[in-house]
Amino acid sequence: MSLRRSPLDAAHRALGAKLCPFGGWEMPIAYPAGTLAEHMACRERAVVFDVSHLGTVRVSGPGSYDRLQAALTNDLAKIGPGQAQYTHLLDEADASVLDDIIVWWVEPERFDVMPNASNTARVLDALAGPGADVVDRTEDRAVLAVQGPEARALLASLVGDAATVPRFAVRPLTWDGLDCIVAGTGYTGEDGVEIAIPAGGAEKLFRRLVEGGVQPAGLGARDTLRLEAGLPLHGHELGPGITPLQAGLGWVVAWGKGPFRGREPLAAEKERGVGRRLRGLRTDGRQPPREGYEVARDGARVGTITSGNFSPVLRTGLAMAFLPPEVALGMDVSIDARGRQVAARVVELPFVAHKGQAGKGHA
Repeated sequence: MSLRRSPLDAAHRALGAKLCPFGGWEMPIAYPAGTLAEHMACRERAVVFDVSHLGTVRVSGPGSYDRLQAALTNDLAKIGPGQAQYTHLLDEADASVLDDIIVWWVEPERFDVMPNASNTARVLDALAGPGADVVDRTEDRAVLAVQGPEARALLASLVGDAATVPRFAVRPLTWDGLDCIVAGTGYTGEDGVEIAIPAGGAEKLFRRLVEGGVQPAGLGARDTLRLEAGLPLHGHELGPGITPLQAGLGWVVAWGKGPFRGREPLAAEKERGVGRRLRGLRTDGRQPPREGYEVARDGARVGTITSGNFSPVLRTGLAMAFLPPEVALGMDVSIDARGRQVAARVVELPFVAHKGQAGKGHA
């Protein structure tokens, strides 16, 4: 099966980006500056990510609100049109997280549901039903994420009203004669917005941002940024066999709103208590812990790393792993790095405090 390409593919190649398969797409992992430089540019200034590989499933019509309420864990009654919400789609049998999703509530009867790239078809199937039109609009648009402490200042001169969209708000705007949607969301721990623009205008917007001082960044930096921010990635900290409660995301479950997919098995787990929970691990050295490395305490295996890397900000190794509840914060553990034992400590998430937005993991 051939890989899908972003509307910005030619622009990435012209800038010398390294492109790799990602969720069924060929996407830029890094530009010549490198992942470390791109990571620090996001923490200190502003970068732009092409996240067009994310899905856009448009749910509209008089039954759209009820359709989403019955399918997803969070409660749309907490927000309203013009706002965004993080939520989960669960497996009906065991309450595993089939996908973690951002919902953009654009108009009273129109929602743009943003699934992970590889899960778009699954979300389409789960949301289909009477009373609502459910359509995949992924091919019609590109999505650019502008993130960092200077993101809004730069946007103010480049894309005008995009700079004024508040955290987790959703606003339509017109840029260069094109109807766009801007949401105050992201996946880096920094402030910023995500801009959905018709595919034909994406390259012009991307070039304007880059020429205006916003550094292009690849998905490699996006991953190290989300790790420092303690944000889960589907297929790693979320996925088959992993429930919201195990991942420490019980706040996305609205128990008082009525039935939703996976409610009964999730309620049963809540009643008996989770057998493991997601924890952060920090090493004393620079060696990056890697996914799949085993974690031990007092010589006994207690878990496996789900994500790990070197932190450009903290200058140490960081990782996340599911550990038994009795392995508490502050405890020392060891990581088996291909036969070499690396000392680590169980620490609070996030590793680096959020300075602005928090979003979801899209892969």
